[in-house]
Amino acid sequence: MAVTTRNRTIPGTRLRLELSYVIMAGIIGFLGLFLIYPIILLLINSFNTAPEFFVPPRQWGLDNWRVALDTPGLVQSFFNTIMIWGLVLMVSFPTAVLIAWTLARTNVPMTHLLEFMFWVSFMMPGIATTIGWIMLADPDIGIVNTLLEKLPFIDEGPLNIFSVPGLVFAHLMANGISVKVMLLTPTFRNMDSALEEAGRVSGAGTIRTMFRVTLPLMAAPMTLVLALQLLRIFQSFEIEQLLGVPFKFFVYSTKIFQLARDEPPLYGEATVLASLTLVTLAFIIPIQRWILHRQRYTTISGSFRPGLINLGPWRWVVFGAIAALILALTVVPAFILGLGSFMTRVGFFNLNNVYTLRHWDLVLTDPIFIKALRTTFTIAIVAAFLSPLVFSVVAYVLVRTRWFGRGILDLIIWGSGAVPGILTGLGLLQVFLGTPVLTFLFGTIWALLIVVVLQGNTLTTNISKAAFVQIGQDMEEAARVSGAGWIRTYFRVWIPLLMPTLVLLGTFNFVLAAGATSQIILLASRDTMTLSIMALELVNPLSGEREAAGIVAIFMIGMTVGVASVARYFGNRMSVSHHRQATAQTQSIPQAQTGGMRI
Repeated sequence: MAVTTRNRTIPGTRLRLELSYVIMAGIIGFLGLFLIYPIILLLINSFNTAPEFFVPPRQWGLDNWRVALDTPGLVQSFFNTIMIWGLVLMVSFPTAVLIAWTLARTNVPMTHLLEFMFWVSFMMPGIATTIGWIMLADPDIGIVNTLLEKLPFIDEGPLNIFSVPGLVFAHLMANGISVKVMLLTPTFRNMDSALEEAGRVSGAGTIRTMFRVTLPLMAAPMTLVLALQLLRIFQSFEIEQLLGVPFKFFVYSTKIFQLARDEPPLYGEATVLASLTLVTLAFIIPIQRWILHRQRYTTISGSFRPGLINLGPWRWVVFGAIAALILALTVVPAFILGLGSFMTRVGFFNLNNVYTLRHWDLVLTDPIFIKALRTTFTIAIVAAFLSPLVFSVVAYVLVRTRWFGRGILDLIIWGSGAVPGILTGLGLLQVFLGTPVLTFLFGTIWALLIVVVLQGNTLTTNISKAAFVQIGQDMEEAARVSGAGWIRTYFRVWIPLLMPTLVLLGTFNFVLAAGATSQIILLASRDTMTLSIMALELVNPLSGEREAAGIVAIFMIGMTVGVASVARYFGNRMSVSHHRQATAQTQSIPQAQTGGMRI
């Protein structure tokens, strides 16, 4: 307890106060250096017209902007980004709402298994599923097109994955639908069934009740999910790089990558396009935050009563439709990747030797693949352990302290979450190459570790904040009274209490880091190549190694789905089981208190 007088404060209290300033300054300084400073540097360097972009002296002017705005396709790539995002949202959002309502509010069989399979779809890297669909729907040698051309009335395969509809379809099959189902299903499940029963008692059927009662009541959580998707508007890269570049269709991220990889690199034009994106985000973020802080509807009250709508015999039809979608999201691309990896050439069934092990032999003996596998596993494991630990501490500072600067720290966390991966990579590239003391980081695994640990900061911090709010202060106070310091209290009290949440966040960060591409592609070298970057290079039409790319994608799926499923299993076992707790409490009651009756 701080004891003060009119003129002085007890030295111990002053020391703790000064220490809080030092700790907060260190946290803000470190996060600001790698999260905010690269973005500021992008805006500043868009006016740097020096021939040697990273070498002083700098020259300032508007030439980059004039050249960029006159460059064919640069501004168009910006609008292409918004168009693809809008088309994907128009299809995925109503589809996800309907599926979430079905899984949560109807008696469709095996709903929890179906819901888990959407989690599996999310765990599968988008680049892996896209390679699978390329093998199926390539206009020339896609397996589906090849089989259809054998029919007497079809001369040319009708499918073309290298098109705008193909881009939209690939986004839907990656995680455009699954992530929304994951977010919406729990909210639909928590709605009081009495509200729907009132609609049916008044004479409304199931469909009418859904549109007149359920969906209006779920408007708030659906709006929140839509608001979260606003921040995804500029996040795409891998699918557009795989499918858009072959037919000269660029979005802003692939255009920036092209400009940065040109000979010579056009960093000036790339930073101009990045700046246009940042200006757009400056308008989107306030809108998103306003939506998130709007008043919510109450769908669970003290008289909450769950219930399911009986679909009768239609429940098996609905189950079949959802199961078919899940097969398209998970099993079909994985199976095609496996099949294609054993084919001499994907789509060629008329060769003398259709199947071979040559591609597996080439990949497994390739030293670059071994390096990529090791690098991917290393950065994913480090991100899984370090990111939840670091940002749970940040969440503790935001929730459990009253330190000066918490508002700035929270703003850094939220602001960085809206920055797309390719901009993060481009900004850090300029930080590393333009800052003499940080030049040694470029091309090393340390640069990749910094990126993957920090990339999940917004979600990890905010979920940890929610966990801290739920846990009472008395447990920490008891540890302090017993003589434990803050560090010991954190590791002996908070970490065990947060363990289920930390396992969930670790799983999430592992999946993100293992599939990271746009965030690290400008920072990686041949020695620090990851599986995602290797697959991206192999599937390029110029390399002609789609079968090998499929093998790399299989390893990516095995790594993410395997590790994430194991982590999810142990996370569920670590969480509180109300059934076991209730049983244990019941058995501990003496029989005398129950009149000799067995409970």
